[in-house]
Amino acid sequence: MDERQLRVLRELGELGSVTAVAEAMRVTPSAISQQLRLLQRSIPVPLTERDGRRLVLTAAGQALADAAIGVETALARARHTIDEFVDEPDGAVSVAAFNSGAAAFFPLLLRRLQGPGSPRLSLHDEDVAHDDFPRLTRHYDLVIAHRLDHAPAWPRTATATALLREPLDVALPADHPLAAKPRLTPRDVAGLPWITVHDGFPLLATIEAVSAAAGRRLDIAHRINEMSVVAEVVAAGGGVALMPRWTARPHPAVVLRPLDGVHARRHVDVLHRPERVARRAVQTVLTALSSAAEAVRSRGGDAEAQGAGAEDR
Repeated sequence: MDERQLRVLRELGELGSVTAVAEAMRVTPSAISQQLRLLQRSIPVPLTERDGRRLVLTAAGQALADAAIGVETALARARHTIDEFVDEPDGAVSVAAFNSGAAAFFPLLLRRLQGPGSPRLSLHDEDVAHDDFPRLTRHYDLVIAHRLDHAPAWPRTATATALLREPLDVALPADHPLAAKPRLTPRDVAGLPWITVHDGFPLLATIEAVSAAAGRRLDIAHRINEMSVVAEVVAAGGGVALMPRWTARPHPAVVLRPLDGVHARRHVDVLHRPERVARRAVQTVLTALSSAAEAVRSRGGDAEAQGAGAEDR
């Protein structure tokens, strides 16, 4: 049985005829009869009987019709509760992000959404491999994820909202001889020790592209995922690294230089399940993230100006 069938039975008990029920529900009498037949299939005793030319409820039918009142009342309360939940402006919203994305976006979100009536944020860092980002949408309302420009698109199980298309630059110690050059090539940096991420993480494929463009294997000295730690190791002379131009926190002893000859860029997107954004609070946070992306992009500084031409290659 379902809600519509129970309503038909209830209306029949109150109105006294199939024709009257059809008029009240704005359907044909045959549609009402069909609903009654479907309901009867799930009930082991007769629900209706003929009284002359009229179809009336049996005692069992009347008992079920009375129970239908409670069912409709409970469903109405449930719908009201859901409507309040969906329209609640200050509802709880969970947001997960990879490490450098969290450092870039979380403070901006907190500042933008701290007034009365703002969504209640629950923030989480998730350092996962590329293929694991879509799975995080099972646990969080919004997931800030990244993938390389030439990587496969996100699967259809998650909806993606673009935030940034971010260049990846070479990070060097500020006093390194190559820091004097406005732009670098793979051959410039191929002979240096490198700091890169662990296997399975997005930036590794671009490191391999640098190796291919230079025609030699790179010396991978260190594997570190956290960009703030990478910056410290670069500053201490531990090697060079690819770092995102906008989302990595600037380091006073590190400079970024655009890299020619390699397609070094990544997408930063928000992943979510479609039903999550039905909630007003989640929509508010998603809008705030898009606005925050503009602020993150404006942090490009010198490397952004120097690398503007490279982004169109």
